[in-house]
Amino acid sequence: MSSAEPVIRSRQTEKEVNGISTQVVCTEFSNYIFIVLTQYGKMGTLISVTPDSRSNDISTPAFSTKVLLGKDEPLTHVCAKNLATFVSQEAGNRPVLMGLALKDSTIDAIKQMKEIIKSCQVW
Repeated sequence: MSSAEPVIRSRQTEKEVNGISTQVVCTEFSNYIFIVLTQYGKMGTLISVTPDSRSNDISTPAFSTKVLLGKDEPLTHVCAKNLATFVSQEAGNRPVLMGLALKDSTIDAIKQMKEIIKSCQVW
């Protein structure tokens, strides 16, 4: 048996964001990109971020968010959309499933977290 590419590709890393240990795991499935971003060491709230097919402009699709498990709060939707939109666009507008457990959700922290996600790119 040859050493073929794994069926499911996954990368993970851990970095500090504003003094808080932050872990990221990115996994590519055929139909979804799955990202876990945690500052608590657990999966947290599970959110689906999907390109909206009803968008008129294909080059900049709108994205809808839906909390599947966990607390459904407006800030959760804002963070998920900010963190996952570029992933979906770079992955050919595939939907993103995101697990979020954040202590720091400031604009500066979100920008740093986007860079960490980019460092774990599997799409």
